[in-house]
Amino acid sequence: MEEKRMITVTIDGAAYTYPYGTPYRAIAADFQDRVPCDILLVNRDGKLCELHKRLDRDCSLKMVTAQDVPGIQTYERSAVFLMLKAFYDVAGRGNVEQIRVEYSISRALFISARGRFTLDQALLDRVEARMRELSAQALPIKKESISTEDAIELFQKEGLFHKAQLFSFRINSRVNIYSLDGFVDYFYGYMVPDTGYIRCFGLELFESGFVLRLPTLKDPSRLGDFRPPKKVFRELYESSKRVEALNVSNVAELNTAISQGSATPLILTYEAMMEKKIGDIAAEIAARKEVRFVMIAGPSSSGKTTFSHRLSTQLRACGLRPHAIATDNYFKNREDTPRDENGNYDFEGLGAMDVAQFNEDMVRLLQGEKVDMPTFNFKKGAREYNGSFLTLREGDVLVIEGIHCLNDQFTHALPEESKYKIYISCLTTLNIDDHNRIPSTDARLLRRIERDARTRGYSAQATIKMWPSVRRGEENNIFPFQDSADMIFNSALIYETALLKPYVQPLLFGVPRDSEEYIEAKRLLKFLNYFLPVPADNIPKTSLMREFIGGGCYHA
Repeated sequence: MEEKRMITVTIDGAAYTYPYGTPYRAIAADFQDRVPCDILLVNRDGKLCELHKRLDRDCSLKMVTAQDVPGIQTYERSAVFLMLKAFYDVAGRGNVEQIRVEYSISRALFISARGRFTLDQALLDRVEARMRELSAQALPIKKESISTEDAIELFQKEGLFHKAQLFSFRINSRVNIYSLDGFVDYFYGYMVPDTGYIRCFGLELFESGFVLRLPTLKDPSRLGDFRPPKKVFRELYESSKRVEALNVSNVAELNTAISQGSATPLILTYEAMMEKKIGDIAAEIAARKEVRFVMIAGPSSSGKTTFSHRLSTQLRACGLRPHAIATDNYFKNREDTPRDENGNYDFEGLGAMDVAQFNEDMVRLLQGEKVDMPTFNFKKGAREYNGSFLTLREGDVLVIEGIHCLNDQFTHALPEESKYKIYISCLTTLNIDDHNRIPSTDARLLRRIERDARTRGYSAQATIKMWPSVRRGEENNIFPFQDSADMIFNSALIYETALLKPYVQPLLFGVPRDSEEYIEAKRLLKFLNYFLPVPADNIPKTSLMREFIGGGCYHA
């Protein structure tokens, strides 16, 4: 009998040999004791591979756990698959009309369910018990490649029409599907090899549906705290109802509208809905006579600049005179800026702001005094005064945009009634299909990749590389204060990914294959493949999307 060919595998700089055809799972088992949590995938020379795959070439391997972003994404996806299987088992396949994974909220996924059953905690407890039973059995999660035509027929028979419709726009001739103990589904991304890897989860009744609680990147061994921001959730819920009313609640329905020539009416309708919302906010501000400071904060690439301009236009229509203030002008001088644990300047924290000077200036303005407003010179790293004086008169309001605008420590000297706080974010409610959600962070990252390339000359690789640092700053300085806002504004546009596709796709193809950022670039490219493109011709010049693709009437 011919001896198996040996393959050289390099791990952490050391070379090891394994027989040709060894499953990656077996190699992972040899290195499991070197990492603090389960190995879920391997990174083979910059390509993610599921553990059921087999060794077929000399290569370098990195172990991927739930403490890595691709790992926690794999865990979440697998947990959803397990939950769906258990829900159908408990409720009965014929009794389930629809289960929809809607959006992420506070370390959990909000899920809606309809059918011939009573959705209560007792049902969820039975579903969770079934999940744990399936987990204990370590049942294999099998992957199979079938033709696109067969996939469409399969999901039509299963009653998962949203998936069948999605594949009708697929160019690829084949589709990867997953099966678990007879239950078949399609997922955008990788899976763990069996249910034994899925041990940390919980189900709780919440609002009109329930949540699947999941672990965090920092500690995959325990559930993250579930402290849902009620105002943000309400805006997400209302936004999802708006897109449902337009018959565009997933990518397949969006593609159908585009392919039938209905993109322009859809764009104009959604833009009109957004303008009405901004007008309603302006009217509410105008009705509160004591408001003098409109404080706007939100995470990166939420469209804060364009929103501020459009809000100012609506405030003028309400008889007010808005004046724009950028909190960046109140940065401390460079030599006074605190440093982080790595010795780098920490520009994100509140300590980087001259809070005392900001409050002194705002209080003086509130008292009707004439104030010399500063400008921060970023090249010199110093604040300058160039005779830009401002006095607040009756009917004047300051529209102030900045990362700390919702943090009351930043505006501690201002009377609460003088402030109107707005949290703006791209809260995506359009999903790929009922079981594959689109994270809001993906929508914002695509926006930022295009804007960085257009306005700063940054490559997609550079933007992807800095994104984790941007996200950490948001987690610390923005998200904790989001529910303290008087108003939540959702800047997500239903058509935006279809619009961004022809802009961002070439930039992502420019990410080098041997770079660490290539895995994320490849994931985003696969994501964009689901969308038919929309041209920019009929995007209004006032649209928030003009902040990212250019051609707008505002300096954004």
